[in-house]
Amino acid sequence: MPKKILITGGAGYIGSHAVKLFLEKGFEVASFDNFSRGFREPLKILKKYGKLKSVEGDLRNKKDIRKVFKENKIDAVAHFAALCSVNESMERPGLYFENNFVGSFNLFEAMREAGVKNIIFSSTCAAYGETEYLPVDEKHPQNPANPYGESKMLTERMLRWYGELHDFKCVIFRYFNVCGADMNGEIGDGKKPSSLLVQNAVRGAMGIEPFSYTCQKVDTPDGSPIRDYIDAEDLARAHYLAYGYLSKKNSQSEIFNLGNGAGWSVKEIVSKVEQEFGKKMNKKSGEARKGEYAKIYADASKAFKILKWKPEKNIEESILSLRKWYEKHPRGYDN
Repeated sequence: MPKKILITGGAGYIGSHAVKLFLEKGFEVASFDNFSRGFREPLKILKKYGKLKSVEGDLRNKKDIRKVFKENKIDAVAHFAALCSVNESMERPGLYFENNFVGSFNLFEAMREAGVKNIIFSSTCAAYGETEYLPVDEKHPQNPANPYGESKMLTERMLRWYGELHDFKCVIFRYFNVCGADMNGEIGDGKKPSSLLVQNAVRGAMGIEPFSYTCQKVDTPDGSPIRDYIDAEDLARAHYLAYGYLSKKNSQSEIFNLGNGAGWSVKEIVSKVEQEFGKKMNKKSGEARKGEYAKIYADASKAFKILKWKPEKNIEESILSLRKWYEKHPRGYDN
């Protein structure tokens, strides 16, 4: 009998890539999304890959998520649903704590009531804040520089207590900066515009919209923030491996970094995109984002050691996949 996984935020950028992979692997998938930031179109596209049920609901509403567990036999949960803009979280912190933390609490309670114990949680490297050493491993101190990172860190801690007191078994993934798209251009980052650097640089190089620098000047060699960029398809694959790990009787809850293990500055990424497209962009300076920090990149060796996961797509392949995506969807999804 096929396993059934609940994917919260399945209509979003990363969540939709996970939906596709789990369907391809023979799972039945229930996607739960309020469509405030996600899109209906990718779920329509992905139905051809397997048995996919789309449920519209909001994690802030306990009745919505309880109903999912009452009507479906769920084996495990992959929890992607979250607001994830650092800048927005500085302007609307209450929204981030309500959506990301309270919404997660409602999910965990619904799982507890239904007897579902296994969960894969999408956290973030923003939970670390300014780095004390590089590369960052999972033992690095957590000192978030913005409410987004704080909301994820608090959810991690809440999940730890659900593990100790309610026997939850979890894999927590701390993502680094996400880029890339499905290699055949079917699904990708549908936001208009994206809040993510590589996506915006590719859109600028393709002439879809002007590119503007929105980073603060920081203490790095070229004055722009250094980040670790990881492809959405590589992230999806990590979640599939985590499901297999949690299914083992002797597995324990773990936290893993997901990154490439190398840092690129904002200006280096823009230059790389220009190189791949063979053209120079007319780069402008926009309003600087709030809540940023100077540099961070991952030590992801633990994920390789335990999950046998490592990135398969390099930055050039991520840029190529984004080019294919935006050629088919220059303005993102239709809805």
